[in-house]
Amino acid sequence: MGQTILIVGGGISGLALAFRLEQTLPDATVQLLEKDTRVGGTISTVEKDGFRVELGPNGFLDNNPATMSLCTDLGIQDQLLAASETARKNRFLFLNQKMHRLPSSLFSFLTTNLLSWRAKLSILTERFRSPRPELVDESIEAFAKRRTNAEIAEKLVDAFVTGIHAGDPGLLSVRAAFPRLANLEKEYGSVLGGMSKSRRKSKTKSSMRTWSFKEGLGKLPSTIRQQLRTPPIQGVKIRSLYRDDQQWIVRGEGRDEWRGDTVVLTCPAYEQASILADLDETLAEKIADIAYNCIAVVALGFHREQVRHPLDGFGYLSPGRAKRDVLGVQWCSTIFPDRAPQGKVLIRAMCGGWHRPEMVHWSDQRLIEAVQNELRLTLEIESAPIFRFIKRWERAIPQYHLGHLTRVAWIDERRRQHPGLYLGGNCYRGVALNDCTDQAGMLASEIAQSVRLSASATL
Repeated sequence: MGQTILIVGGGISGLALAFRLEQTLPDATVQLLEKDTRVGGTISTVEKDGFRVELGPNGFLDNNPATMSLCTDLGIQDQLLAASETARKNRFLFLNQKMHRLPSSLFSFLTTNLLSWRAKLSILTERFRSPRPELVDESIEAFAKRRTNAEIAEKLVDAFVTGIHAGDPGLLSVRAAFPRLANLEKEYGSVLGGMSKSRRKSKTKSSMRTWSFKEGLGKLPSTIRQQLRTPPIQGVKIRSLYRDDQQWIVRGEGRDEWRGDTVVLTCPAYEQASILADLDETLAEKIADIAYNCIAVVALGFHREQVRHPLDGFGYLSPGRAKRDVLGVQWCSTIFPDRAPQGKVLIRAMCGGWHRPEMVHWSDQRLIEAVQNELRLTLEIESAPIFRFIKRWERAIPQYHLGHLTRVAWIDERRRQHPGLYLGGNCYRGVALNDCTDQAGMLASEIAQSVRLSASATL
């Protein structure tokens, strides 16, 4: 069809979109533009001194087939690596100066000392509580308190939100951040009852395992880049875009510019807002309202004998409201054993988040000391690490605050005033890797349909 499609943003959303568009529109030219000298966005794997460190996501779950399907189409499904069974079964919560194993069965739930009998009873009786009659926006914290009680919200739900969004459950919209929970209540009248009924209906049991690659998660974006028909252009910062009578013009620094029939912005919201400012100031301002948190990733390596704790699980989380120096710790060499050399372990701590943004600006020494102090308390590690690596993300994860879905609906409607312009990325409909690949596939189908309709109309 001879169409040229420009994609601004070489994170996993842009990469997956480019790959899917090349699949569905074999005659189109799909040009990806990325400001960094590498593609992948926050997905990045670093190998140093025999340690393999993930600077962003540690892997992806198999409860959504989107990323698995992408790996299959890329021909790298046989290189996937499943997390260890120990990591899948055991997860921990650090609360009140003590490590608690999170319940994984009815018996462990009933016998855990993490929760009071009132909290346990509130979960057991959740399916008998009346659903909210009106469909209004509600915070995750308010939703959890209404469906269970305050203790569950403050201990378990807060930590769960910290692990995924590193945000404030009192500010985040449950319908935007966890739409499945809201939909289960709407459809079945109960979250737990809905989960049980939906499992029986599908006749499948989700394994909910975490997956990566032996080489690290960076294998995914690097493979997409290698397989794209048109190589991405990297190291170009896009300043603005506008449209003449025929095409869209994307302008970079200096005299660089690219022309296309369709333009898709998959870069972060703040970059989309900057690029759109001259074209549509009102649209840009609405997109700029999407907030981001700050996260510092601190990876430390130790000799195995330096660590008294068995590290028999995925890791642990702390509720965000505790405002500790460490949000959570992943035991990377337990999750995927080849992440550290023989006889050594790799531990990855997350610092900052919505409540502690200042930590991203701490010096390396201060960050490492803060993490070491936490590890001394939680894992009884007294020795200094033999390996250190720090990555700071000053704007890490978009925060879907109350009103997010209304904002996204408004942005969608306004965007339609500019035919040939599309918006994507993790700032709108899901922050997880699966969300990004899933949305990329749907956006590719929408664009392909529009291109075909346009082509047939000109015949």
